[in-house]
Amino acid sequence: MTSQSSAVSRTERRVRNWLRSAAAFWYDFVIGDDWRGAAVVAVALAGTGLLAHVARVDAWWLVPAGVLAALGWSLRRATRRTSWRALPGSDGRVRPDRAP
Repeated sequence: MTSQSSAVSRTERRVRNWLRSAAAFWYDFVIGDDWRGAAVVAVALAGTGLLAHVARVDAWWLVPAGVLAALGWSLRRATRRTSWRALPGSDGRVRPDRAP
């Protein structure tokens, strides 16, 4: 009976580790570096569902619009943190300089 219980616990441990790894992957994939973008896309998906089922509207356009809005918002936030200036003694090309 010991070998059976150790086999079950080994199987349970494998399944638990696999589920934890899969959840960590999907969290990192969906949320990633910017949870705000994921929130905008989730709201766009929910809005599409509501419009399609409640108001009977063709709302396929809401998700791409939400994705574009999230992308624009994310890019705006990222470029606001970067100041662009020519480095002293350089050939005049503009290079990004990360602000602290």
